[in-house]
This record gives sequence, C-alpha cells and structure tokens, in this order.
Amino acid sequence: MGQEESRNEEMDLARIQELCILFMKECPSGALHLHEFKRIFRVPSSSAEESLYMETIFRSFDTNQDNALDFIEYVAALHLILRGNLEDRLKWSFKMYDKDGNGKLDRKEVKCIIRIIGKLNLLSSDVNMSPSEICDRIFVQVDQNKDGQISLSEFIEGAQQDEWVMQMLKLDVNASSWVIQNCGKLT
Repeated sequence: MGQEESRNEEMDLARIQELCILFMKECPSGALHLHEFKRIFRVPSSSAEESLYMETIFRSFDTNQDNALDFIEYVAALHLILRGNLEDRLKWSFKMYDKDGNGKLDRKEVKCIIRIIGKLNLLSSDVNMSPSEICDRIFVQVDQNKDGQISLSEFIEGAQQDEWVMQMLKLDVNASSWVIQNCGKLT
C-alpha cells in the first residue's frame, strides 16, 4: 500500500510540474488571464455554461482579485485541486458558490451552480430532480439553523455527513481527474 501511495504522489507531483511548465509556456509574462485560462482548459466559446463555470473557478483562484492568476496563485490552485485535503477542497467549493462573498450561501447561489453543473452533465444521470428541487433538499439537509442560508461550517459538515449532498454539489473530492482530462495537452 505504501508503494501505491508513493507512486500516486509522484504522479501528482509530475502532473503539477507539467502544468507549471504549461503555465510558463502559455504565460511568459507570469500572469494568466481569464481568456488564457479558458484556452488552457479548452473551453469552447459556444458553451455559455462551461464558460461561466470556468469563470467561477478562475475567480475563486484569483485571491488578490486583480483579474489575473500569477504563478503563486496558479501553483496554489493546482496543489489544492490535485493534492488538497477534503476540508480545504470543501472550503474552496464553498468559495465558488458564494458569488457575493458574504460568507453565506443563499438559494439563488446554490441553484445557479446546480444549473451550471446540470447543463454540463456533471450531475449523476440517475437524478430526476429539477435544480429547485435539488436546492430545496440540500437546504433541508444542510441548513441546520433554518435561517435560509448555509454557513461555511454547515456546508462542510453537511457535505461530509451526506454522500448525496456531496454528489449534488459536485464537490469533486477527486478534482484532479477533471483537471487532467480537461487541461490542454503539453506539446
């Protein structure tokens, strides 16, 4: 078992190194802008949903909010996605949902991301619920104090305790597969 973990860690480190090389190739200025980010991840201009999803991801990584990812922000994002622990990834997911940055999720924010995830066909195919129904069920299960908003602690606890919630929010605890699958090929 130790050897398998070591091999996976080496693959992750090798992948991070490849993605860093890609950053330097694509962004010799040291700043990655949204349009370059979309190009690296091969987001088609015809996909409004995927474009919005990538913008949300980009903004969550742009920690200094200067509309560009510098090398440190890029490496930190890769490390989080490829190697971060569950709680750190849940915090990042919460930040992605929290569009207004107020530290609470309302129904509108949750429904918006669920719609995007649904349109990108990232929701489980056996789900026969509308975004509103999914949102309502999430709030029933996660909003512990019933104030109509989900705090970070409610979000983390709810996702960790309920596999269905984790799946519906597409809190991809193995986001590395998405990055590897969607990132442009190194040439």
